[in-house]
Amino acid sequence: MFIEFGMPVPGRGSVRAFAAGYLGELTQIIRPALVDEALELTRRVQRRIRKLPARVTVYLVLALSLFGTDGYLGVWAALTAGLGGEDVAPSEAALRQARRRVGSAPLAILFDRLKGPADKADCSGAWWRGLRTVAWDGTGLQ
Repeated sequence: MFIEFGMPVPGRGSVRAFAAGYLGELTQIIRPALVDEALELTRRVQRRIRKLPARVTVYLVLALSLFGTDGYLGVWAALTAGLGGEDVAPSEAALRQARRRVGSAPLAILFDRLKGPADKADCSGAWWRGLRTVAWDGTGLQ
């Protein structure tokens, strides 16, 4: 199923710059509609058509946090590896500016909406002696 992800590319009609399926599993866990809602609530939706829409920038920031050892361009290449067609490769400065434009407010909204246990209360192994089991993998975010 194709999920419309990007904005129309100027001069190219209905052709999209980005498609959800190509951005990996992030769009399966954090649906584009939820990202759009967070962007609207924080007034971070782009005002004009950009090569780096606000929605794509949110997914970039999420991927940057998952792949902390890779730089902007490395994470971008991984996110768009399956895109095919015309090569859309922004500069590192453009990615940095897009991240600054979007800011952290939409990510805070996403966290508030998505936080909580990953398993259901009746799932085997979710509880031990009346306490919910949790794990922390030692990842450090700065």
